[in-house]
Order: sequence, then structure tokens, then C-alpha cells
Amino acid sequence: MSGGLSPEQIEVRRAFHDLAARAIRPRARAIDEEHSFDRELFLEVGKTGFFSMRYPEPEGAGADVLSYVLAVEELAWGSLSLAATCTMQSLMGSFFLHRHLEGEQRRRLLPRVFSGEAVAGICMTEPGAGSDLFSLKTRAEKKGDGWILTGQKTWVTSAPVAEVFTVLARTGDKELSVFLVERGAAGLSIGRAIDKMGVRGSLTSELALDATPALMLGPPGTGMAALREILAEIRVMTGALALGVARAALDDAVKYAKERVQFGKPIGEFQAIQLHLAQMRTELEAARQLVHWAARRSDDKLENADEAAMAKLFASEAAVRVCDHATRILASYGYATDYDVERYLRDARFTLIGGGTSEILMTNIARGMLR
Repeated sequence: MSGGLSPEQIEVRRAFHDLAARAIRPRARAIDEEHSFDRELFLEVGKTGFFSMRYPEPEGAGADVLSYVLAVEELAWGSLSLAATCTMQSLMGSFFLHRHLEGEQRRRLLPRVFSGEAVAGICMTEPGAGSDLFSLKTRAEKKGDGWILTGQKTWVTSAPVAEVFTVLARTGDKELSVFLVERGAAGLSIGRAIDKMGVRGSLTSELALDATPALMLGPPGTGMAALREILAEIRVMTGALALGVARAALDDAVKYAKERVQFGKPIGEFQAIQLHLAQMRTELEAARQLVHWAARRSDDKLENADEAAMAKLFASEAAVRVCDHATRILASYGYATDYDVERYLRDARFTLIGGGTSEILMTNIARGMLR
């Protein structure tokens, strides 16, 4: 697994693997069962510098995309719920804050977001607007020297525990802009929690804005252009999340195949089980190569939209297949909550959605070929 990695990248992977093995993986089942945000683990991830890892010095570590991908995979190997929350904090939840906050607000908020003391979320999706962001109905209106927002958001990751929200809103008929709203602002209310099939420890809910005061982040009308800047990295990161949960499933399946005895020998000696394992490893390694390839293209500042889409598409679909193979190897125990593979399968389906559905990605890839 070290092919082509620098000593620094190998050390990043080792450090995050050790954290996941020591602190995260032992808590993963409880996080899922309790539908809980584990603030203690979240803060421990913050102490590693993960939340500021991709931002330039002196506020961040200035790490490359591939190093970030290696860290994400290890966190997801430990718990996809926690990893999903942490990646939201480290990328979408903090990107606009780092780029646009200034003066006292920057000094007050950014260190708390980068340490994990303040949880950050992004509010894009609405009841009637998912992949089609130009269907957003949340509106921003100028009021004095500031802005007020009115609208409904849904599928807001970390909303029940977040203190800082980045909100995408309409400032014109075809103009989307980005705003900062802090918890406790007038007219801001956290709505119904969304009970999900998987990643149940990554809390998600609806959010309402009723003439809520907000600070514009960046020039008016630049929301979509700015999102496109990080879209490839979001998709590569989602691919890395898929790698982590798939690897967890493969590890557990191999262990079970060695230990489970039927007809007088470990089931791993039966060809039917070996075929599952071979397919799982092959798909996982192929997915890893695609994700690392896309990450390196980002690091080399190469055009990466289609490549990131391909990496995320293949890795997420492969993760679901790998986790399904694991449940088949464990048979009835793969369907029981006594073992973790049923959670992996539930969690892996999250990666099919985050960063763009497979259908949207395939459409974009095909259009890129036909341009």
C-alpha cells in the first residue's frame, strides 16, 4: 500500500491509522447505535491538525491532497460516521471561512473551527433543490450594511451541534452567494432531525432561516464558482471515505474467514469464500488507484473534474459491493448487529450520494468526453 508515497505521506497514514485503531474503531459501534456525536473524539481529531490540514501555513499545515486522502481513509476505516463529520469540518464547513473572514471575526472563529471547538456546517440542499442548486429558494436581501436570509435548508450535516453555518442563498434571479450565520442568530432554528439508514453518528437535520442576519462571504454572485473550485476535492475526499469503509469490511471478512470453522475447516479454505475475497481486494485496490490518481492530479494542478468524478463514482460503487460481499461471507452473522459488517454496508451507501450521485457523475463524465 506504500507504492509511490513519500516518507511524509507514509507517516501521515501511520499517524491516522494509529488514532483510528486506538480511539475511533472501539467506539464506532456505539456511535452508530446511539446516533451520537462524539465530541471527545472530534476534538481528538482536531488535535492532530486534520481540520486545518489542507489550508496554507501559518493557519494550516499546507498538506497536499494525497496526504489528506490518506488521513480520510484511515478515519473512515475507524468510523464512517465520525469521518463524515470530520471531513465536513475540514473542507466544506471551513473553506469559505478561511478564504473570506477578516479581522476580529477571523481571529475569533477560525482557530475554534480548526481546533474542533466550534463545529461548522454548510447549508446548500433544500426540500426542492438537491443536485440542481439553481433551484434554491432561500433568498438574501440587503438590509442596511448587512444581509438577512429567509428560507429552508435540509440535509445539513452537523446542524444539531454546529455553531457556524455557511449558507448558499439567492441574491438575484441567476445569482448565488455565500453567507455566514452563527448559532443563536435571530430567526435561525434547527429543525427536524433526519433519521438515516447509515452514518447515524453524523447528525443531520433541517434548518430554517426567518429574516436571519448574515455576513456575506466573498463578492456577490460568486457562490457557484467558488463551490466548483473545491468540487473535485470533495469528490476525491468522498472516494477516500469509500476506501476506508470498504477496507474495514475486507479486514473483518478475512478475519472471519480464518476463524469460522465449518465441515471441519476454516471457511476461508473453500473456493466460494476465496472468490468473494479476491473480488473484494481487487475492487478495493482498483478504487484506491483511481482515488490516488485523482488526488495527485489535484496536487499537480491539472484539470481534474472528470477524473475526480470517475474516482468517486468507482470507489463508492465498489465500496457498496465490497461491503455486500462481506455480509455474504458472514452469512446470517452478516445480517446481525453483533458484527460490524451490516453497519459497513449501511454506511457505504452514504458515499453513493455525497459529492454527487452516481447518475449525476456518469452524466458529467459523458458530457466531458463529448465536449
